[in-house]
Amino acid sequence: MRSKQELGEAIRRDRRAVLVVNTRSRRGRRRYDHTRSRLRAAGFDLLGTYPVDRPGQLEEALTTAAALAPDLLVAGGGDGTLSAAARLLAHRDMALGLLPLGTTNNFARTVGVPLDLDGAVTVLTDGKVIDVDLGLAGDVPFANHVGIGLSADIMLRTPPRLKRITGRLAYPLTALALLARHRPMRTTVRAAGVDHEFVTHQLYVANGGFHAGRRITADADADDRLLVAYPVGGPTRRGLLRDTARNAATGHRRTLGDEPFLAVPELWLETDRPARVEVDGELCGRTPIRLGLAANALRVMAPADSPDR
Repeated sequence: MRSKQELGEAIRRDRRAVLVVNTRSRRGRRRYDHTRSRLRAAGFDLLGTYPVDRPGQLEEALTTAAALAPDLLVAGGGDGTLSAAARLLAHRDMALGLLPLGTTNNFARTVGVPLDLDGAVTVLTDGKVIDVDLGLAGDVPFANHVGIGLSADIMLRTPPRLKRITGRLAYPLTALALLARHRPMRTTVRAAGVDHEFVTHQLYVANGGFHAGRRITADADADDRLLVAYPVGGPTRRGLLRDTARNAATGHRRTLGDEPFLAVPELWLETDRPARVEVDGELCGRTPIRLGLAANALRVMAPADSPDR
């Protein structure tokens, strides 16, 4: 496998890339043609271009694109799309380029990729290759987070059309509709031989630095060898709403040392009843579940001034 520096030099010199865009994402359909043209104008030799417009087609398109052996696989879409690309490229001699075309774009924010198309393409041309951690939900890699409780129910119930029309507002709107009948759960997080118990409607375990388009804490990122587990609110619905608003407003001022964050490299999570698990916005089984890390598992294009541990 080439070093990060060697891979970065090859991308800048040869511009050998493939493009996969989820045209079912919020901005993917209307930006696909422009995205392809913009990459070619930037000098990229696109070995293949793949618009994905049907459920279940994404992984096939990503696999086909990667089989062309480009130096750079450019993926356009939301966090689910980018997480699928990250799973495919883990531990491979290929870099992932991010075009954030989704609703919250948490992974792009964590890596520091601008949310506008021109800024994101500039990172592909002028940035550098870094490596970041991926989380592991069982044996499934993830880029951003695992959610247990209400968030998994939201992923199951949020209409795609509502996401396209309202963007990030689609999730809180769906949450309000579901919350009236949602039951809290007793959750046990076991880490380093210690059990931490919470009674809550929602618990997250994050690998990246952003959730719902907002900072989790000022010092959480995807390259620190840590997962961050935290409940949102206690047993009451009012507490969930209060802490959701608090986290959104104050995340950039909080640190991993603050309550209720638990920053650890691995953990075991169980609930008093089987609860749905969502992994980067995709449903992925039920509790109990073991969560861990694959350190420096993914190579990704990031701004030239990005830190790289």
